[in-house]
Amino acid sequence: MWVVVPAHDEAARLADTLRALAAQRDRAFTLLVVDNASTDGTGAIAREFATGAPFPVEVIEEPEKGVGSAVDTGFRHAIGRGATMLARTDADCLPRPGWTGAARAALTDSPGLVCGRITARRDEHGPLGRTGFGVLVRLAALFGRLRPEHARRKGYKAPYRMHAGNNMAITSELYLAVGGMPRRPSPTDRLFLNAVRRHTDRISHCRAMVVENSTRRLRAYGVAGTARWYLDQGSGRHGTDPR
Repeated sequence: MWVVVPAHDEAARLADTLRALAAQRDRAFTLLVVDNASTDGTGAIAREFATGAPFPVEVIEEPEKGVGSAVDTGFRHAIGRGATMLARTDADCLPRPGWTGAARAALTDSPGLVCGRITARRDEHGPLGRTGFGVLVRLAALFGRLRPEHARRKGYKAPYRMHAGNNMAITSELYLAVGGMPRRPSPTDRLFLNAVRRHTDRISHCRAMVVENSTRRLRAYGVAGTARWYLDQGSGRHGTDPR
């Protein structure tokens, strides 16, 4: 199993993510950090971590800016190096200690795509902000299920599930079969999920795969702007993704 972390200008947050990965109970994986056109010290932080990490670490560069490009390059690199299971989180997220073990168990039990559970980081907002984040995630999940173009009658083989790219695991075979992650800026999660849904019904949700998600978009966009984003309406006047 390989864990892929795309990172663009994440020098301020990447170290926390790497420490969270080092604290995993299941550390039988290779970590791949994809430095996505960073202009800060992101790549240097990852390489320094590699010198003392409790698992193999590789750092590669993807000059084409966009989370889709970084993830696709990373996943294909890992597959080329022999990966059969792939897991992804982002460089501003904190996987809880059982994350990699839960991902491995879920893919072993049901090979395909596994979607984990996201919650708000506890170091970025107070209780009210974290509650608001949770409400927005649930609304986005409901919107996805009710959206007419996501209906099974449109040719999908599986019902719609909330899929957060920062908390997912997939077999290498399925990743290649659906053509990989769209090589574009965020958001890419819905496009990728629907590509998988057109191909297979092997999509599961694993509540034991928990990642604490950054809430900085909530601070940057406000409640209404963040709701617009999670309801797949883009960033509006707020410009590019703050990640």
